[in-house]
Amino acid sequence: MIPPAAVDALLAREQRHYIARHPRSAALAAEARRHWPGGVPLHWMADWGTPFPLTVAEASGATLVDIDGHEITDLCLGDTGAMFGHSPPAVAAAIAAQASRGLTCMLPDARVAAVGERLARRFGLPFWQLAQTASDANRAVLRWARALTGRPKVLVFHGCYHGLVEETMVRLRGGRTVPREGAVGSAFDHASAAVAVEFNDVGALEAALADGGIAAVIAEPVMTNCGMVLSASGFDAALRMLTRRYGALLVIDETHTISSGPGGYTGEHGLEPDLWVCGKAIAGGLPCAAWGMSAEVAARREAWLAQRDAASAHGHSGMGTTLAGNALAIAALEAALGHLHTDATHAAMRAGALRLEQTLSAVFSARGLDWHVSRVGARVEFGFGPAPRNGSEAEAQDRPRLGEALRLWLINRGLLMTPFHQMLLAAPTLAPSAAGALGAAVAGFLDEVSA
Repeated sequence: MIPPAAVDALLAREQRHYIARHPRSAALAAEARRHWPGGVPLHWMADWGTPFPLTVAEASGATLVDIDGHEITDLCLGDTGAMFGHSPPAVAAAIAAQASRGLTCMLPDARVAAVGERLARRFGLPFWQLAQTASDANRAVLRWARALTGRPKVLVFHGCYHGLVEETMVRLRGGRTVPREGAVGSAFDHASAAVAVEFNDVGALEAALADGGIAAVIAEPVMTNCGMVLSASGFDAALRMLTRRYGALLVIDETHTISSGPGGYTGEHGLEPDLWVCGKAIAGGLPCAAWGMSAEVAARREAWLAQRDAASAHGHSGMGTTLAGNALAIAALEAALGHLHTDATHAAMRAGALRLEQTLSAVFSARGLDWHVSRVGARVEFGFGPAPRNGSEAEAQDRPRLGEALRLWLINRGLLMTPFHQMLLAAPTLAPSAAGALGAAVAGFLDEVSA
């Protein structure tokens, strides 16, 4: 229904429109390229498909202002890092109060005991450690899984993303686990340390676990990095039952699905992970990640350490970073747990996301499109076909050029969504009118490109 030539023509027009609207961003990008490849300090910031990066002057709540003075409704929210809105007042105040009292000491802050209690109460696991990012936390839990089980491999689901963790950067191609395409400078064959199976495929999951070499299954409870793929009825229960049957630890990575509710997807759906990981939004946007473990895993970890040199628990373990658990992160995490990971905050976010979901569904239905819209709590994604059941189906329906044109169209009309997979997040401060604005913009795009 949407010819590729029409998409290309619209994209060319929108690129010209973007260039005309953003002269200061263009000038700053040219200046930045003198010292920053692509004009950005992190290459992902150049992945939006714009002629040059959009430079932000300030951000507050669900609104960005670029350096050319355009207000933009932010439905990306730092790809979940700012899920609760930019600079939530409670977190901003906590950071400001701590900033003059010390940033990092590699010693525990006085609030550590209270924050640990809040983590346990909110997310249901009794023992915790902090890291800087979800990538760091996932590395730690997978290394502990291998240490505690004595097994060499982890199991992941095709299409997953668990940060920059080498053994999770694999794909399933032709029935074989292979290194993920595009990985740069790999130190080893990632597929030698992992097994990939399709999400929702209980038979393939059991066959892989029955081999006896899997230390842990690491899973997002809803796949989110290849488009949103929801778990099929009974899959969560089967995953828990099979990991227990075959002695593999179950790691639930909630870095994106923390949008599901105050206790994440785990709390909303009563999952029982052995290890639980979350980064990005957990401290309200300040760099921080947390990983929790069950009482059984914590006891096994202590027993393992007791049998080895004490140095194994500390710097020589190869796990952890000097800045992890710093005082600034503790201050932000305490504020986030008290003011953001709450029923009231998530109720506002869910209401906003429901409006987005209903509006987009109506736009697609009115035009006879079979495009799906999926929602988990405050997170909404739509794709160019029926709802996928696994990563392969999600990949098959992706249309990168169409997505690029749509994202640029929205930016030019004051709306920002992620630079991949059509993901949207509803901050608690998102105006009710944002859903209507998004619906009108998407409808305008479809009418224009179809014409």
